[in-house]
Amino acid sequence: MGRVTRTAPGQPPDPHTLRPRLPSPVQELTDGPFARRGIRLLLKRDDLIHPDLSGNKWRKLEPNLRAAAAAGDRTLLTFGGAYSNHLRATAAAGRLLGFRTIGVVRGDELAGRPLNASLARCAADGMRLHFLDRARYRRATDPDVLAVLHDRFGAFRLIPEGGSNSLAAQGCTELGRELRGVADTVAVACGTGGTLAGLAAGLGPRQRALGFPVLKGGRPHFLGRAVAELQTAAFGGPRGIWRLDDRFHCGGYARRTPELDAFAAAFEDRHGLPLERSYVAKLLYGLTTLAEEGAFAPGSAVAAVITGRP
Repeated sequence: MGRVTRTAPGQPPDPHTLRPRLPSPVQELTDGPFARRGIRLLLKRDDLIHPDLSGNKWRKLEPNLRAAAAAGDRTLLTFGGAYSNHLRATAAAGRLLGFRTIGVVRGDELAGRPLNASLARCAADGMRLHFLDRARYRRATDPDVLAVLHDRFGAFRLIPEGGSNSLAAQGCTELGRELRGVADTVAVACGTGGTLAGLAAGLGPRQRALGFPVLKGGRPHFLGRAVAELQTAAFGGPRGIWRLDDRFHCGGYARRTPELDAFAAAFEDRHGLPLERSYVAKLLYGLTTLAEEGAFAPGSAVAAVITGRP
């Protein structure tokens, strides 16, 4: 597990003091739906990178934090929903490294309500929460909305929703490199596409990346375009072989179905591994379904990137 050496007062924030556990370990599981078809199931345990910034959150945030520190930026502003893992990770990074953090939260109707556990954790880590109505949130990166935020909060470094930008995609290439030659297919749950963009770029020439969107509502088309744009911004053009399967969002972000809950409970019983429901359970549910459909060749290996803990 990652250790922390806090940045000294008055010193610029240094992400290297977080001491992440890299490369993250790969764990092989014998699981019935895969074993019956001669498929090896591997778990890439990115959830063990760091206790506060686990999984793809570390890989996407670290290059952005390093760039902010190099530029002398001491305030980070970012966006997320009421249960955003990205907001929690950014708030934790601020606490550990000495950045001031501002979280712009989708939904101004939440402003007068008690904070849920996720937002309460952000606030406890020192993040200043600002609730934005949903119409303006959809335009959050428009110049007029950003101008209002600058007027309210002063200078800040902007980190996009989910942390996905060209720096994040570049940071996630190391995930792919760590898995070169390990599996034929590497799968990850997707919110904003940054992890998939970098993962596919880092894999070897005969490996394939597979993304499972966790949001619904025209998201596959939007997400596919976002991944392509992120690869162009980060690498100058398309990289790697990747595709999306949008059948397993279970109704949208943080939404669950009885089928998903039953699958996750059975998987946990078989392996003693608690599954985070918004991303990881949907990822494994999707992979298991594909295995049962015959999507993976017998004798092949499939790796699932475990991006977070419950």
